[in-house]
Amino acid sequence: MPLVYADHVAAMPLHPKAFEAMVPYFNDFYGNPSSIHDSGEKAREAIEEARGKVARLIGSQEEEIYFTSCGTESNNLALKGIAWAHQSRGKEIIISSIEHFSIMHTASALERAGFHVVRLPVDGHGLVDPGVVEKSISPQTILVSVMQANPEVGTIEPIAEIGKITRAKNVLFHTDAVDSVGTIPVNIKELNVDLLSLSASQFYGPKGVAALFVRKGVRILPLLDGGIQERGLRAGTENVPAIVGMGVAADLSREEIPQRMSHLQGLQKKLTEGLPQRIPYLRFLGHPTQRLPGNVSVAVEYIEGEAMLLFMDMDGIRISSGSACISRSLKVSHVMLAMGVDAATAQGSLLFSFGMQNTLADVDRILETLPPVVERLRNMSPVYRKAMAKKT
Repeated sequence: MPLVYADHVAAMPLHPKAFEAMVPYFNDFYGNPSSIHDSGEKAREAIEEARGKVARLIGSQEEEIYFTSCGTESNNLALKGIAWAHQSRGKEIIISSIEHFSIMHTASALERAGFHVVRLPVDGHGLVDPGVVEKSISPQTILVSVMQANPEVGTIEPIAEIGKITRAKNVLFHTDAVDSVGTIPVNIKELNVDLLSLSASQFYGPKGVAALFVRKGVRILPLLDGGIQERGLRAGTENVPAIVGMGVAADLSREEIPQRMSHLQGLQKKLTEGLPQRIPYLRFLGHPTQRLPGNVSVAVEYIEGEAMLLFMDMDGIRISSGSACISRSLKVSHVMLAMGVDAATAQGSLLFSFGMQNTLADVDRILETLPPVVERLRNMSPVYRKAMAKKT
C-alpha cells in the first residue's frame, strides 16, 4: 500500500525547485555574507534576492523582512523585542487563548519579568471577537498578538478587523501567520499588522529558516547579542542555503496559491462529507467556513486520538492527534479547552492536513481505513459501551 501523508501541518516536503536552488550555496558559493570579498558578496546578493521574494509574498518592503531560524524565534523576537523596547510606555500585552506555545510560553516568561498578560477568550469555533479585543485594550497595552490561523482546528481569525482597532488605539499588532502564509493570500497592508511571523517549512521551503516582518518605523530590540547581521536585529551568520530556498518557495507560493487552495479545498470537502456517512458520533472542530484549506479537524467520541493515530500509522496513513507540539505529551489541547470542548472529547481528536501531493484517492484510503479502526477501538471501550447502553 502506498503511503498517505496527511500531516502537513507538522511538516511539509521541500519543493524540488527550492532544493535545486539551495545546492550551489552549500558547495560553490559558501562565502560568509559579511565578508567584503567576492565570495561574500555572492552570498550577500543571494540573501537580498531572497528577501525581496519573501517581501513580495506578503506585500511588504524588502527592508521590513528579517530572517530568523524558525517561527518560534520570530514569535519570541516579536513579543520580547517589542516588550523590551516599549516597556517605558506600558507593560501590558494581549494574546489569544489559542496561540502557539511559542507565543503562550513567551508571554508567560514576560509575565514573570513583570509584564501583565491578558488572554482573550474564543468562541466554540475558536474565533476571537474583535469587540472583546477593543474592550481589553488599556492605556498600558503596548502589543496585541493574535494568530492568523490556528493549525490545530483550522480557524482563520478576523485579523484585518482587529488590526483596524489596534491602529486606532495606537497599539502595535503582531500576528503569527506561520500556518497561513503560502497557503492563503496574505497581505500585511490589508491585515493592518505591524509585525508578522512566517516560516519557510510551512510553504514547501526548508526547515531551519523563517522571517519576521516588522513595519518600517516600529522600534524593536534584538533577542541575541552579537554582530550586525539583519541590520542589527538578528545576530549570527546567516543560513544562506536555507534563505535561498525560502525565497524560491515564497515565489512559487505567490504564483500557485489559487491552484493550491482549489486543490486542497477539494480534498477537504470530500473528507468532510465522507466521514459522517461512515462514522457516527463525530464532531467537527473549528469554524465551518473560515478555515484553512486542506485542514479537517474532527473529534471521534468515546475513544482516544492517539490509539486511532497509531492504528492508521500501521496502515500507512500519517495523520496527527491535536497539536504536533503536544502529541507526545498526552495532555489535553489548550486550544480545544479554550473552545469549550470537554477533555474526553478533545482526547479523541484527529487532524488531517493535506498537501499538494495528496489526491482524491488518498481521501478514499482514509475513508476506507478509519471506520474499521474506530469500530475496533469502540468495541474495546467501556466508555462507549456505557454510553450506548444509556441511549437504548
